[in-house]
Amino acid sequence: MSPGLTRVVSWGHELLAEKIKKGQLTVDLTAGNGYDTLTLCRLVGETGQVIAFDIQSAALQSTQQRLQENGVVVRMWQGKEAPVPASPGVDLIEMGHEQLQRYLPGAPQGIVANLGYFPGGNRQIITLPQTTFTALAQACEVLAPGGRLVVVVYPGHPGGREEGVVVEDFFANLPDHDFQVLQLKVVNRPNAPFLFVAEKRS
Repeated sequence: MSPGLTRVVSWGHELLAEKIKKGQLTVDLTAGNGYDTLTLCRLVGETGQVIAFDIQSAALQSTQQRLQENGVVVRMWQGKEAPVPASPGVDLIEMGHEQLQRYLPGAPQGIVANLGYFPGGNRQIITLPQTTFTALAQACEVLAPGGRLVVVVYPGHPGGREEGVVVEDFFANLPDHDFQVLQLKVVNRPNAPFLFVAEKRS
């Protein structure tokens, strides 16, 4: 079946692309296999910086391999306490995304998260409602004016529906004077992934 209108990940990338320019800072909250990280790399170009988080070393290794195959400069960080230096390329951080604020060298223009589990990895290790809520709250705080936060929720796996409720409530309660919020949902497929996009008002 053609994904057609239901390709929420691609829609998220397109909505990020409208706001991200070469040389800017962006963040991937869930590195996984590196698809979102690579997309951000292409948007910010050789002069931009991407910071990507994941708690699983296997995910970061998969992301590192994908990026290096595409000629991207990659730096790996483990146990680093201070913010990473502002420098072109990609910084992969083995840390939960709820630690976002500690590591950023500036205000990102775009932030993306694909929630759930690491495809190809242990499906018992998933993003959790509380840490996701904390990460999203920090993301909204650090996001540059005019920047966008894009989040894809996967309700079809154990724990995904509960996380989706928390994420939906989070975005629904963002103040209108600070953010514009879009939700894109396949209403006749209850287990289909759905998308949130929040743009910080300038």
